[in-house]
Amino acid sequence: MELRHLHSFLTLAEELHFGRAAQRLHMAQPSLSQQIQRLEQSLGTQLVARSSHEVHLTPAGEAFVVEAQAVLSRVDRAKETTRHAAEGRAGTVRVGCNLPAAQGVLPRVLARLRSELPDVVVAPREMWTGPQLRALQAGDIDVAMVYGPPPDGDWGHQRLLRTPLVALVGDRHPWASLGQVSFAELQGQQCLLFRRERSPAMYDLITHTAGAAGFTLDVVDQVEDPVATSIVVSMRNVVGFCSASRAAAVCASAVGIRPVTVALVDPVPALELYAVWRYDVDNPLVEEFVRCLKASAPFGQPGRRPAAAVRAVGA
Repeated sequence: MELRHLHSFLTLAEELHFGRAAQRLHMAQPSLSQQIQRLEQSLGTQLVARSSHEVHLTPAGEAFVVEAQAVLSRVDRAKETTRHAAEGRAGTVRVGCNLPAAQGVLPRVLARLRSELPDVVVAPREMWTGPQLRALQAGDIDVAMVYGPPPDGDWGHQRLLRTPLVALVGDRHPWASLGQVSFAELQGQQCLLFRRERSPAMYDLITHTAGAAGFTLDVVDQVEDPVATSIVVSMRNVVGFCSASRAAAVCASAVGIRPVTVALVDPVPALELYAVWRYDVDNPLVEEFVRCLKASAPFGQPGRRPAAAVRAVGA
């Protein structure tokens, strides 16, 4: 069974006249008759009955009209989908993100994509900066939304917004009743951090800001998850760190624990959020996503906007 045979059969089914159908198909009438015969042979049943006066469809032919139309319609949709995918107008974009990106960036970008490219699907994955960059390099995601510019100059990137870091403490910590503390007050405090490879820009911002203030953080433990951080600070007299938006989410969802957010000032440590993609991968979907990303800017600050911020060091 060939697609051209289906097309010829449907044309004949509309005309019910071999001569007119052949003329529409720009072929000789004997050639049309041969195509119909081959189609009937492949199906093992007669589709068209004709006499010297008329042509009509058999019951099998009438039933086959519906199926042939469905097959050709699916073929047309497949062609259109393939063409749109090649043009960046259909398919899936895999996007790594953190919470500030999920709250402050993706909603506006997704709204524009739905409006302009309804067949493009965005599949977000929440990940730390380090794992995002490794996944981007490995081809497991198409776009990363990370803290700090990319370490590789060959990667495309777009600055999105700045988000402040805050301290997270338990409700019995001496800072729990304070709205804010100077960053220098971290000297002498026991702190929680994370492995630098998880988020190099955040790690460097915290440690270098302390160094600029003349001290080294007293890191007593490493916790790899913000929720785990909220649990540990609620149980121990230690200070954790996270973005303002993450702190708000953790404090709102905490059950049975009472983490408290304390703003850090003088200076306010703030991270720049970037979208990052690979130039060496030819992907029209990524190009369309980046176009919508840039068109959706500027993005709102998901946390408190600092009055003065220090620049993130490292990537």
